[in-house]
Amino acid sequence: MLQTALSQQPVATRAPEHRPLVSYVLPVYNEQDGIAAFHTELTAALAGRPELDFEMVYVNDGSADGSLAILRGLAEQDDRVRVVDFARNFGHQIAITAGLDVARGDAVIVMDTDLQDPPRVSLELVDAWREGAEIVHARRRSRQDTAFKRSTAHLYYRVLRSSTEVDIPLDTGDFRLLDRRVADELRKYREKSRFVRGIVASMGYRQTEVAFDRDERFAGETKYPLRKMAKLAIDGVTSFSTVPLKMITRLGFVVLTLSMVGILYALAMKFFRPDITVSGWTMLMVVVLFLGGVQMLSLGVIGTYIGRIYSEAQGRPLYLVREVIGGSRADD
Repeated sequence: MLQTALSQQPVATRAPEHRPLVSYVLPVYNEQDGIAAFHTELTAALAGRPELDFEMVYVNDGSADGSLAILRGLAEQDDRVRVVDFARNFGHQIAITAGLDVARGDAVIVMDTDLQDPPRVSLELVDAWREGAEIVHARRRSRQDTAFKRSTAHLYYRVLRSSTEVDIPLDTGDFRLLDRRVADELRKYREKSRFVRGIVASMGYRQTEVAFDRDERFAGETKYPLRKMAKLAIDGVTSFSTVPLKMITRLGFVVLTLSMVGILYALAMKFFRPDITVSGWTMLMVVVLFLGGVQMLSLGVIGTYIGRIYSEAQGRPLYLVREVIGGSRADD
């Protein structure tokens, strides 16, 4: 009887082990010459990690070439691929944001598709995450760029770090891994002038770095020419620092001091060298031009901050999506 009763009891079954899902957020803008090669290299790297599940979220940031058609083909061939197609170009930082809004992984990796960031390195970020890190930055040990870009990037990151209260890791771009909890918190940050790497650094959590050697661009031209790099630099400074405003105040004191010196000089020349006071035209022009330049610079800095306030006050959507293509997993 006892044996019969035991045989009728349900046998405890072991719950299937959860396979971590890693999402890739991949902004794309006019990359038709390199997307296929990137996807091939990425999938080859992922094939070596069968214990993990993966999804790839490509964000087409209003590409004007054949990038969208190639992405459609990838989505048809690989059910792990999802494509977010923007209604127009909204910019790299917004594309990252849209990818984070869509990604469902236990960890989310943000990287570009130009093969400067090697896909194999992304798996090193995953290893660091599985060891307990919640944010893993990919730090560039070396980079195959022009001397001008290397020097300006080196200088910029150090100036930015010294002028803000946020400890932004040096020599890092947007190539990083975020834990699911961090990604969910990051989605709450909805400012329009975004500097994602600064926002992530300011969030805290357990952060670590993985060093790597950055490769050359596989094909095409850089999507961050000098003009866009300058805009990103301004967004970084104005998002996390009021130093430019403080510099205006300090500059005002300097100008005031120089003005007082000029006044004393003018009075001295008036009383002690009246025979050459008519020649003060040069000094007058120098003072007027100097003060005019300082005033215009000050107005420009203040205008930048006011413009950011105006943009945020409008409350418009960060981006508009035409369609989301592909993906086999149902949204939870």
